[in-house]
Amino acid sequence: MTIEGETAVINGNGNMNVNGNSNSNSNDNGNSNENIKKNRIQVSNTKKPLFFYVNLAKRYLQQHEEIELSALGMAITTVVTIAEILKNNGFVNEKSILTSTVGTKDVAKGRIVQKARIEIVLEKSEKFDSLMSASQNANGKVENKQ
Repeated sequence: MTIEGETAVINGNGNMNVNGNSNSNSNDNGNSNENIKKNRIQVSNTKKPLFFYVNLAKRYLQQHEEIELSALGMAITTVVTIAEILKNNGFVNEKSILTSTVGTKDVAKGRIVQKARIEIVLEKSEKFDSLMSASQNANGKVENKQ
């Protein structure tokens, strides 16, 4: 499967990657460590709904102290929205934002196209655990009533 800039897919174990496409960043030097990160979520603006990624980020934060949200092209606005939802609800603190461009192969035109890329690193807030337990308790009460 070929990635066309702003899309990424989730593999069977819930980790997201760019499907082994030969997208290369000039700073990457051939290292494939980027796709191995266990706390990275690569976001698409077409594959999944916004709150899928918000909930996925919360699950990742239960396992890791920080997560990295990344996106290409048109999905950048989706990543920023996800980060803002998590920040405004008190789940995370913003640690860093990195922007860059990456070359992706345009299958139709047969050439390399430059795409904007963003990486936002978020760390757990001090209130994360209490907020998560409160939301799980609230969800449990709703499920018991129905």
